[in-house]
Amino acid sequence: MSHYQVIGTRPIRHDGVDKVTGRALYGADFQTAGLLHGRILRSPHAHARIRRIDPSAALKIPGVIAVATAADFPDPGDRIANLGEGAIVLRHLSANCLARDKVLYHGHAVAAVAATNAHVAEEALAAIQVDYEPLPVVMDVLKAMQPDAPILHDDLTTESMAAPNGATKPTNIAKHLHYKLGDPERGFAAADVIIEREFRTATVHQGYIEPHNATALWNADGTLTIWCSTQGAFTVRAQVAELLQIPVSKIKVVPMEIGGGFGGKIRVYLEPVAAVLSKKAGRPVKVLMDRAAVLAATGPTPGSYIKVKVGADKSGRLTAAQAYLAYEAGAYPGSPIWAGCVCIFSCYDIPNLLIDGYDVCVNKPATSAYRAPGATNAAMAMETVVDEICERLGIDPLDFRIHNGAREGTRRADGLPFPKIGMIETCQAAKAHPHYSAPLAPGTNPAFPRGRGVAAGFWFNIGLKSTVAASVNSDGTVSLVEGSTDIGGTRTSVAMQLAEPLGLRAEDVRPNVVDTDAIGYTDVTGGSRVTYATGWAAYEAALDIQRQMCERVAALWKVAVDEVQYENGGVVAKSDPNKRMSFKEIAAEVQKHGGTIVGRASVDPPWPGGAYAVAIIDVEVDPETGKINILRCTVAQDCGRAIHPSYVEGQIQGGTVQGIGWGLNEEYVYDDQGHLLNASFLDYRMPTALDLPMIDTVIVEVPDPRHPFGVRGVGEVPIVPPPAAIANAVYRAVGVRMNVLPMSPGRVAKAILAKAGAAGKPAGATWG
Repeated sequence: MSHYQVIGTRPIRHDGVDKVTGRALYGADFQTAGLLHGRILRSPHAHARIRRIDPSAALKIPGVIAVATAADFPDPGDRIANLGEGAIVLRHLSANCLARDKVLYHGHAVAAVAATNAHVAEEALAAIQVDYEPLPVVMDVLKAMQPDAPILHDDLTTESMAAPNGATKPTNIAKHLHYKLGDPERGFAAADVIIEREFRTATVHQGYIEPHNATALWNADGTLTIWCSTQGAFTVRAQVAELLQIPVSKIKVVPMEIGGGFGGKIRVYLEPVAAVLSKKAGRPVKVLMDRAAVLAATGPTPGSYIKVKVGADKSGRLTAAQAYLAYEAGAYPGSPIWAGCVCIFSCYDIPNLLIDGYDVCVNKPATSAYRAPGATNAAMAMETVVDEICERLGIDPLDFRIHNGAREGTRRADGLPFPKIGMIETCQAAKAHPHYSAPLAPGTNPAFPRGRGVAAGFWFNIGLKSTVAASVNSDGTVSLVEGSTDIGGTRTSVAMQLAEPLGLRAEDVRPNVVDTDAIGYTDVTGGSRVTYATGWAAYEAALDIQRQMCERVAALWKVAVDEVQYENGGVVAKSDPNKRMSFKEIAAEVQKHGGTIVGRASVDPPWPGGAYAVAIIDVEVDPETGKINILRCTVAQDCGRAIHPSYVEGQIQGGTVQGIGWGLNEEYVYDDQGHLLNASFLDYRMPTALDLPMIDTVIVEVPDPRHPFGVRGVGEVPIVPPPAAIANAVYRAVGVRMNVLPMSPGRVAKAILAKAGAAGKPAGATWG
């Protein structure tokens, strides 16, 4: 790190002042002349046919300007488009914005109104008459797979890797994935220990603080401008263009600041609706969600059923593994089942694998990405089974992972070999941390049993396309323009990667996130890709600036370009190192000779090797109530190269907190008719500062050799190991293996009581 001047330092984030003073503008803050207020009517049923929608009474209310239904959307047909983090059926995306023939979950959008104020809009919603024909609901992934289950889509058949010719009978199983490496039967025959377990995980929401929002102005000239809080302005543009069948050149998306997303603000919900309302009203329309709508009608992560079978020989070497994963897609196909299948064994070098994965529709909102989507479910299953194998064989859990860890050349479940990765180094760093060898942290009550658990996690990270432009100002600063919306401080991490090769300070670069007309195409802020890919583009733009500065200085000195070079923040003569012009001097001079220097770059880098994290968590358990308290938590993670260590630490801590919430309390609660019963933050229990200790972080750096600075994304993998680490710690504390998420007090108490009953002990006995 000694040869870097900017990389690895901790400058103050460029947008910090606006954020802490409240001057940063988020989507709901947007105002403009003539603004109307939009609201969405949502279904009270989880599954019903829409016989008729009558908005006539609503349109008679003074102040109501427009009403929109699915009939106002063009028919997208059967087209499929890649509009973000994967392909999507446009008919499904359109129907999710406003239901067409059926509603498929409680809270499904049915109609929308635009009125002169929000109160009138709410009144108008109540006046819209919708005639529903309720249908049977199916809320559980295994029940939805049964032949006699209620069918959500009459035209859905299973796309299967195992049976490529496909099926013709309608089903809720959208996809069947099948992966096989080596000879699993032979691998299990060679095992001395085989563990087979089943797991359930609940539906969980991303829990971002800012609700969804969108303002649209469909202008008289046929152009459409959208202001919204999104993880990808270009993705919004592409989705709206496809859904409303207008050219992308007619749409400008202005990204506002975003109050959290974690994958949940990639798909459009309100933007096309606001656009249609604006077109009908002839005025700009702002549509906002309340918290209940966010929880009921935006994409959570899938509930799942997972069955895992793992074998190891007596030396502690893994010989074979098998997994069956069924993920709830929600109302429309598209769960992260592929990621779950590939991630579940990717921490390990296992020669023989067999995996079957199923994408299954149920009467819940269509799932969206949530920080390493699909991987946390899978890790809960695999990492607890690995812990049980370690117990059976008497091997230290981290030694076992180091012995069996994936490394360069290990083949993933889908057959691809890993490039250089840091699983082994991350486990070694966790083992070397004082937490792992320290006595258990003191608890709140000496009578509460305590335990320590560890678990590992993997996430791919992605590359995708990014564009930046950087203009050199006459005072020696640089104005950086990018298209990646900033969720976790990426303005600064990208600016630092521009500053480093130019020999500037991070403060000398002024980064700006701009609209879709002001910069070239840039993919979503997701997949842990922005610091990796947009940072790479910034590096290439810096090289472009270097090249142009060398050309300008060579012209000023009247020498050939190959007689000068850029180094140490300026241009020097190769023949005379004392002859040089600093960046600031060049910036001032070139304005007089040839105009402004603008560096540009557009990149589509290769996917990185992926990231690994290991969590060490100490817990105490109240054996009477089942309540789990987190006493101490340490997470080691390979980030390749820490561009801004404070941001890396913050991402690790934030992801870990979300993983802890997933492990302890967070879940959707539905009644038997599919009504969501806990659609508020009072009842949807996310962890607060009172639930958590300080989280220690260990930054491991195994640089990705293909990236200019060795960066690996850091935002997603820390959510993966905490639930399994907690489950393993609970076992050490009270002797029960938890196989359900979340491990809420009632579930833990029930498991303790069951164990006590089997052992003939009183429920309050001390375990361990």
